[in-house]
Amino acid sequence: MSALAVNGGTPILRSTEAHFSWPPITQATVTAVGRQLAASVSIYDRSGVVAELEDRLQEYFGVRHAVLTSSGTAAVHSAYVSAGIGPGDEVIVPAYTFLATATPLLHLGAVPVLADSDETGNISVSDVEARITDKTTAIMATHLWGIPADVGGLREVATRHGLALLEDGSHAHGAEFDGRRIGGFGMAGAFSMNGPKPLSAGEGGFVLTDDDAVYHQVLLHGHYNKRCRNEIPAGDPVYPYGVSGMGLKFRIHPLAAAIALEQLDHLDEYLAGRAEIATYLCDQLGSLPGISVPKLADRTQSAWYGLPLIYIPEELSNLPIDRFHGALHAEGLREVDRPGSTCPLNRLPLFQNPSPVLPHYPNPGKVSYRSGQFPVAEQVWHHTLKLPVWHRAEDLPLVESYISGFRKVIEHHNEILG
Repeated sequence: MSALAVNGGTPILRSTEAHFSWPPITQATVTAVGRQLAASVSIYDRSGVVAELEDRLQEYFGVRHAVLTSSGTAAVHSAYVSAGIGPGDEVIVPAYTFLATATPLLHLGAVPVLADSDETGNISVSDVEARITDKTTAIMATHLWGIPADVGGLREVATRHGLALLEDGSHAHGAEFDGRRIGGFGMAGAFSMNGPKPLSAGEGGFVLTDDDAVYHQVLLHGHYNKRCRNEIPAGDPVYPYGVSGMGLKFRIHPLAAAIALEQLDHLDEYLAGRAEIATYLCDQLGSLPGISVPKLADRTQSAWYGLPLIYIPEELSNLPIDRFHGALHAEGLREVDRPGSTCPLNRLPLFQNPSPVLPHYPNPGKVSYRSGQFPVAEQVWHHTLKLPVWHRAEDLPLVESYISGFRKVIEHHNEILG
């Protein structure tokens, strides 16, 4: 091969076109949005495209209730409210996750108790159990990059200690654990449908639950008036609050719902394509020194929101990851990402000292995390290089170029060291 591009050689890829975009926008998507524009751009109750999409989500995930929301953050917020989380309550959340998994707790006056990762990057069952106190009320599991966490182990711990189990499935639409789809293992499951998620609405989210009381609380939290009055039984103690709910509006936009409904028709097809390409990437990249690929547990299926590769510098003469990453980008592999906002939360100022931006937060002394407190999560995050996972056969030439780029940099890594 030619010299490394970082040293002046010819890059593997010189295309200026996007290497990955999501969601796939087809003529069917355009038609669905146009049809919805003609029908309605505002839906106040459970009717039309909102009802159709919620029905389809209930069927797809095998749950009794689905409530669409304006975002994944709103969905997580409603899931916490539906679990009765309030001031002073402790909720165990992954140290390594996207910040919105935990930020709603700060607005509820609750305490996010960070738990370290296992070797996959997902929340460690043993560390969760070690952090349970008499103030713990719930456990939140994220399925990072679409790879299911050990919800079997987490459910056992939650049941034994009388805690609510919640899921943030924002990366994991269609992923499975023990033959069952992620999102229905606990009291409630929250999902994002923003731009790059496996099921995309552009912007949006949803909450899943089998529990009627949880369902009513989700409605009260963000769907006041018509939905609450129509769907909460008249004899329920909270029915009189239907007009006002809790005063918040988290409704999805009908155009976003139309996009998601059309995308849902193809989700299993997209996931199957991703699984094939993820397997091929793992087979090819996993045989190279310096790279460790994910290994799924038995009876587990990932949604492959991303393919997290663990960089092993010891196998490449201790070449620093930033220089390895830079060499890959020089070869034109610009989709190779080092995760930023999805990171160990103890690194973020909001979880070190929330007071400057949340001056009324009642528990600032209990949210004062520092770098170095969650060694496994921080080690996994620091050494992660994330690839998108393509889904079409016509993407294979690009996939081959990415494999060639990794192979080239690895074979010539000593040239980067000089």
